[in-house]
Amino acid sequence: MADEQHHRYRLEWVQDISRIPKEAWNALALPLETPVLEWEWLYQMEASESMRPETGWLPIHLTLWGGAELVAAAPLYVKGHSEGEFVWDYIWADVAGRLGIPYYPKMVGMSPATPVSGYRFLMAPGEDEQRLTAVMVEAIDGLCRQNNMAGLSFNFVDPQWLKPMEELGFVAWKHQSYVWENPGFNNFEDYLWSFDKNQRRNIRRERKKLSDQNLVIQPLSGEQITVTLLQRMYRFYELTNAQFGPWGAKYLNREFFTGLHENYRHRILLLGAFERNHEAEPVGMSFLLRKGRQLYGRYWGSSGHYDSLHFNACYYSPIEWAIHNGVRRFDPGIGSAHKVRRGFQATANWSLHRFYDPNLARIMAQHIDEINHMEQERIDALNRIVPFAEDRPPRS
Repeated sequence: MADEQHHRYRLEWVQDISRIPKEAWNALALPLETPVLEWEWLYQMEASESMRPETGWLPIHLTLWGGAELVAAAPLYVKGHSEGEFVWDYIWADVAGRLGIPYYPKMVGMSPATPVSGYRFLMAPGEDEQRLTAVMVEAIDGLCRQNNMAGLSFNFVDPQWLKPMEELGFVAWKHQSYVWENPGFNNFEDYLWSFDKNQRRNIRRERKKLSDQNLVIQPLSGEQITVTLLQRMYRFYELTNAQFGPWGAKYLNREFFTGLHENYRHRILLLGAFERNHEAEPVGMSFLLRKGRQLYGRYWGSSGHYDSLHFNACYYSPIEWAIHNGVRRFDPGIGSAHKVRRGFQATANWSLHRFYDPNLARIMAQHIDEINHMEQERIDALNRIVPFAEDRPPRS
């Protein structure tokens, strides 16, 4: 960048997102498809103390100012472990350990504990994005090297961000996710008829099990979402994670959930399972985020075992709601392959990496093509077993 361009901008590192004006940050974040880079979501991660140095997440956000105007920003965290990233880079940590190379601390760009694709630097319209991205990467590299960090990663990135970042020397690593896309369905019956005869029967049977247990699922949004419901959702989140013991993924506290009520509930969709004809608390619930024509499944839980409630609250009811509300794309969250039986197709998500040790960087560069090829083979294999009817409408 020319000297006059340098003088136009001021770089500032910020360790508390509350110091960045909400309106300035959201002017950059709201145009993006993803909801999880918006100020309110990231603020609640920090304000609730779910993400803090004691839990292994040290916020160190990069901001770029043109006078008093915020023109670019990057949510970043210094990590002393890989928990809550859902990229599972332990293979590289193991390689580093075998070579006697430190793997931590590292710098990570992502929405903490939120495996939702769409991460990229936030940029004001009209700015030279390529040039400012290079300036920001240079600044991040400088901070990492000055503080002896082992590497820099960006997780669950916007696929359109891959090429410009690879041109800056980052290595792209492919991972497998799931997605449901509406090819033009008008109702849930259209969705059912996209499957072969056997799977249509299975889904109808699983849907009927709700009424057999005297349960009904109600969508709740906007003013219907109360602090009490969010407290209940936190309890379900706790119970779900408790089932997995040390392998659970409980990174958020009660304050995170209840704090979303004040200024983020417009993004939330709750699907509550209630006992029919009873004015009572839900016995199960799923928590989703909605922005534009995108829907994102995040958390779920129940107070006991209810046959097929998980499939209904996390897949069938969200799909039915999506069809009726003009949502075209539903990311159900990471998880097991039972999603393919419900019409979710495997797709790729990406992370970007830079190791500062030349030996570790060389090893990754030598093997990443083979690793990515193997992951694509896994994606293709999963998609071959989705039980679609032969005359299913084409994927949009």
